[in-house]
Amino acid sequence: MISFSGAYTALATPFTDDGHAIDLERLAWAIRFQAEGGVRGVVPCGTTGEAPTLTEAEHETVVEATVEAARPLGLQVIAGAGSNSTAHAIHLHRLAARLGAHGSLQVTPYYNKPSAEGLYRHFMAIADSADLPIMLYNIPARAGVTLLPETVERLSRHPNIVAIKEATGSMDSASEIRRRCRIAILSGDDSLTASFAAVGATGVVSVIANIVPDRVAQLCREIAAGDLEAMRRSHESLFTLARGLLSLDVNPVPLKCALALLGRDRGTLRLPLCAISESGRATVQRLLVEAGLLNAATVPVHGAGSRS
Repeated sequence: MISFSGAYTALATPFTDDGHAIDLERLAWAIRFQAEGGVRGVVPCGTTGEAPTLTEAEHETVVEATVEAARPLGLQVIAGAGSNSTAHAIHLHRLAARLGAHGSLQVTPYYNKPSAEGLYRHFMAIADSADLPIMLYNIPARAGVTLLPETVERLSRHPNIVAIKEATGSMDSASEIRRRCRIAILSGDDSLTASFAAVGATGVVSVIANIVPDRVAQLCREIAAGDLEAMRRSHESLFTLARGLLSLDVNPVPLKCALALLGRDRGTLRLPLCAISESGRATVQRLLVEAGLLNAATVPVHGAGSRS
């Protein structure tokens, strides 16, 4: 069993120009970039990875390729394996175990809106299905259902359920979870990493680490060291970029625009997601310039997001 703390990058999935295939070479490069930045681990096939648009074969390919690239670099791999079908989530969880992931990320079932008891039984069935650590994923804005602290407390008694990605944006929820149990809490919102740390969170599953893994990893090291002043400075240096990229459009649309402007990705998205507006693109470019990542006079090699 491993511990979950520090910076984990919610990997964007790089596609070919037409969006019909995974760009495995660029994926491997992105993972090396994360390792060089000092993050603790990577999370493929999550929200940022456009998991709902991946075929079953592509999902397996991305997880397998991520494990192959990340493990030799000392990175943990927490594979997205959630579903609103318990049977399918069990299948993906077992697949993650078979492919060598260190754990699986299990999102609350979306669309069918189960009760608290239904959520409990769902996650317990997954946890019983394979000896692989689970990070719960609480994101009511996307899933339409909230994993309540009392349910998290019940689930934390299972030896395989060891962490939760709290993307509720609620300090109260994180505080109540910490009051009730010792499950590892990781922020699911980059702008709240420092705030969640104040109530016991030990890290973040980060979107902006795709761009600045070194800065996010540094923030998490400062949290672990209890260096409040340094943590505050790091938080302030990341805040505008984090809030901007996660408020202009739905994730990962602004992120892929940013990666394209930096020449690190084609920016290709799969429908129903599509490229950011021209005004949004200009704002992303300004955010990158203000963050010291892009020269104002730089003309990007790639476009800011293809439609496919």
